[in-house]
Amino acid sequence: MKPLKIVLAASSALLVLTNQALAHGDEEHSSSPPAIAAPAANLARGNEALVPPSSATPQRLADGSLFVPKAVQRQLGLRTQLAELRDVPASLELAGKVVANANAGGLVQAGQAGRVEAAGPTLPVLGQVVRKGEVLARLQPVINSLERGASQSQIAEIDAQLAISERKVVRYAELEGAVPQSVIDATGLERDALRRRRSALHSGLSGAEALRAPISGVISASNVVAGQVVDAKEVLFEVVDPSRLAVEALAYDPALTAGIAAKASAAVPGGVLDLNYVGTGRQLREQALVLLFSVRPGSAAVAVGQPVTVHASTTRSVHGAALARTAVIKITSGETAVWVHTEAERFVQRKVTVQPLSATELVVTQGVNQGDRVVTDGAGLLAQVR
Repeated sequence: MKPLKIVLAASSALLVLTNQALAHGDEEHSSSPPAIAAPAANLARGNEALVPPSSATPQRLADGSLFVPKAVQRQLGLRTQLAELRDVPASLELAGKVVANANAGGLVQAGQAGRVEAAGPTLPVLGQVVRKGEVLARLQPVINSLERGASQSQIAEIDAQLAISERKVVRYAELEGAVPQSVIDATGLERDALRRRRSALHSGLSGAEALRAPISGVISASNVVAGQVVDAKEVLFEVVDPSRLAVEALAYDPALTAGIAAKASAAVPGGVLDLNYVGTGRQLREQALVLLFSVRPGSAAVAVGQPVTVHASTTRSVHGAALARTAVIKITSGETAVWVHTEAERFVQRKVTVQPLSATELVVTQGVNQGDRVVTDGAGLLAQVR
């Protein structure tokens, strides 16, 4: 009986296993381990395997490059420029400031001590347009009591002499023929001279000096108010022609000034100043040579005294790629770098060596190859991707 029981038990177990196999025959075995095919496909794609294909956010990859989807690129406003390696003029960076042109600016100073009075209803105001020779104000002389007393004493003496001279003229006219004509003429000349002396003394006491504009332009500075008492040589008004300004730059190495080209530029808020090189002074100021540049018409608006950085081109040349200044960024190590658009959605950072070229451009001498597509707009935004 025991062998029969063993056979029946084995048959039952086989029947149960067979039924389970038939029951699961049409079902998917999701619990079974996946085939090892996806990793191989991902490795075939290279660096793109580091970012999920469905990713819609920019990410920094393991090799330091960036994955930036096209939609994000448009949102960031990224713009690129093809790098073209060629010889470009080398330039110098010089610290300078805007000054008034010597032939298009002037000062209105007091010729003597006096009290300022308005020539019209009001005194000139800042920005007011004036013409050459226009009376800006009047200066009433201010003298002390002793000087005024001396002047009045001279006037009284002259009045007495003038009265005597006029009586002589009348008397000699009545004695015409009996008195030589030369005596009559001399008496008349003496009377006229006394009248002019009295008029000069009166004008010195009460006459006001007219303060006139030395050039045509605008009032750039006003240092007085009505009734103010000023000293001699004190600057009251400054007049400049805003269409004819200049820039003075300092060069601390005289050797660098050799070979400066005619054109230069300076970046200012709101635009760029286009400059023409005029000349170099031969007297040191603050241990530096002074270079003078004239501002070309149509440049950005600036003010006298405004500091600027002048980029002066030279006759020397340097080999590299001219790029916009916005393309170059500073990295944590203090070095400079650019972002190169290597693939449709991939950007690689490269360290570069740059030199100044103009107010808006730099020349990259190392780190960029011919034909590289360099990011010019939005490079700073790419550096913030983590």
